Amino acid sequence: MRLHVINSNSAGNCYLFTDDGGNTLIVECGVRFEQVKKALDFDLSKVVGVCVTHEHGDHSNGVAGAVKAGLDIWATAGTLRAFGSYSHRYNPMKIGRAYNLGPFAVIAFDTHHNTTEPCGFLIRHAEMGTTLFLTDTTFCDYRFPGLTNILIEANYSEDIIDTTLSDKKFLRDRVINDHMSVETCIQTLQANDLRKVNNIVLIHLSDRNSDAKLFQRMIEDATCKTVTVATAGLTINNFNVTPF
Repeated sequence: MRLHVINSNSAGNCYLFTDDGGNTLIVECGVRFEQVKKALDFDLSKVVGVCVTHEHGDHSNGVAGAVKAGLDIWATAGTLRAFGSYSHRYNPMKIGRAYNLGPFAVIAFDTHHNTTEPCGFLIRHAEMGTTLFLTDTTFCDYRFPGLTNILIEANYSEDIIDTTLSDKKFLRDRVINDHMSVETCIQTLQANDLRKVNNIVLIHLSDRNSDAKLFQRMIEDATCKTVTVATAGLTINNFNVTPF
């Protein structure tokens, strides 16, 4: 399995999971769809679907382009309604139910964000095992058994935000009430069984309120796992059920 990050911040989020057969699952579509097509060498024939966690533009701006290209969009019913449009390509997901998108099985679970019906995803595939995708939430209500790979938000640090937004209470409160801090990220990881986890990828870091190197070191120290910070163009070729 290959993980390719097109982008991962407030300017746009998009992640491609591609198996050895070329089947690709797109998670989040918050960039210009032309960027997605370019990343796939303009061949969309093996894209099995596009999963979107919520309707904010940095996660959904490319949805219209994906629909125009003939791709199916998967999100909760609340998120699909919040797009403000209709397409026969829209597929509503019920929380807790598994959906088969080609060789991928995807389960949505509820999260905490200021949108209509936000969710995270558990993504299963024979090559990569069970991957947790968790972003844009203040915390997570669940523990997940059998994880092998994790993409998780570490948007800000409490210490950093106390400095950068000390005189901007409204902005500070909005970040705290909508996103996961690196401190909560660590608590979430430690609440789960990480024995089989091969990769932890930190996503959606704030440009202003984070420190990528510090966050990576903090989570490496807390988990003793391989930790990578998602940046535009990052590719992990061995995003597998085993590290080899």
